[in-house]
Amino acid sequence: MTNRNGLKAIISFLFIGWLINTVCFASPPPTRNNTSASMLQKVTPTVVNIKAQIKILDFDTFLRLQKENQLPGVVNGEIPDKVVSTASGVIVNAKKGYILTNAHAVRDAQQIAVTLSDGRHYTAKLLGIDNPSDVALLQIQAKNLTDIALGNSNNLEVGDPVFAIGNPFGIGQTVTSGIISGLKRSALGIESLENFIQTDAAINPGNSGGALINTNGELIGINTAIVLSSQHGGTGIGLAIPVNMAKSVMQQLLEFGNVKRGSLGVGVQDITPDLATSFDLSTSKGAVITLILPNSPAAKAGLQVGDIITSINNEDVKNANDVVNDISFLRVGSNAIIHILRDNKAMTVTSMIWDPKKSREVSVQMNPLLYGVGLKDFTQFDPQHGDIKGVLVVSVEEDSNAWQSDLHPGDVIISANKKKVNDITELNKVVAGAKNRLLLNVLRGPGAVFLVINAEP
Repeated sequence: MTNRNGLKAIISFLFIGWLINTVCFASPPPTRNNTSASMLQKVTPTVVNIKAQIKILDFDTFLRLQKENQLPGVVNGEIPDKVVSTASGVIVNAKKGYILTNAHAVRDAQQIAVTLSDGRHYTAKLLGIDNPSDVALLQIQAKNLTDIALGNSNNLEVGDPVFAIGNPFGIGQTVTSGIISGLKRSALGIESLENFIQTDAAINPGNSGGALINTNGELIGINTAIVLSSQHGGTGIGLAIPVNMAKSVMQQLLEFGNVKRGSLGVGVQDITPDLATSFDLSTSKGAVITLILPNSPAAKAGLQVGDIITSINNEDVKNANDVVNDISFLRVGSNAIIHILRDNKAMTVTSMIWDPKKSREVSVQMNPLLYGVGLKDFTQFDPQHGDIKGVLVVSVEEDSNAWQSDLHPGDVIISANKKKVNDITELNKVVAGAKNRLLLNVLRGPGAVFLVINAEP
């Protein structure tokens, strides 16, 4: 009897211990307090799917669309008459039905169809398009729309968590997550004006025009492209247009129907560590003025070669690309407040913005023979030509006098007006002494040709 009572006591003790452990130490039931699901449920209705029916005008158009939308190649030696481009868009004004997307997704479209997250379909009207920034504005006539809150892309920092929402490969709305990997990415050769947000959130074909948002559900960028390396693996680099840039374009499209970009009439370059030392600067941020066109707004405002531009309209300037972007999005005829360093003294000047065509006209007048030609000193041993010293043509602007005279990128200029030239300095001396005609001897591939550039094509 005593043993039985002892056994009961032991069992009771073990049961009470299990009960206490279960009640006091068991893991709490899972909750959604630490997820972004509720935020995303509010934001995803603002992102739409876009299908644009685009007529193929030429082979170049087909190649562009094939690259952007991963279309099949030429079938039986013929290109299709039309293709359907799939993309995404973001509702930014529910009352008026405004939708931001990428210009490349709807360029040359004959018809644009928009599908909302709830399945409703509408035909969209293209209100405006800006190819240099790759921003387009659509409008649909629909009720009960949800628009997204606009954030401030100037406040972004590397490491901020983000979400990308879009319609990758046309499979349906998808959300991916990541962080901001970089800011103010440029010189990628994707658009004329580049100031991209870089993210590791997955962006694929069909995501173009979709939303890049922060953890508050605010729009901070328009997903635009992914840069892939053909030599290395990896998932690629996702890029988005900053929302402040897209907003500026949208406002001009609504007010003027286009984006009429301005110019200061200056040439600028990045400040390298060597330049920073030479200018006795404590930082390498900013852009140094290398050229001021005569009678330009910059000249009239008193800017000088060697001035360091540090900010424009209170936006910090980190490099030359910032100057190009900031000025380009100012309307012709408006004013820019420019903060500079001159001999390490801070100064502020106000300059009017003028039409870039005037900059081109002045530049052509200053150097009509080689305007629009990118040059680089060139030295190389060639089995056919021996030791070569000359000037390599890096680029030739279309419709320039040099372009009209058939000067090509890759040509090596070895003489000008029958005088041997070993570098750009020697070439410029000949050009300065020329009147209205320049005779060039250039190496092109295995051979050589003479070209004549006239001041007037």
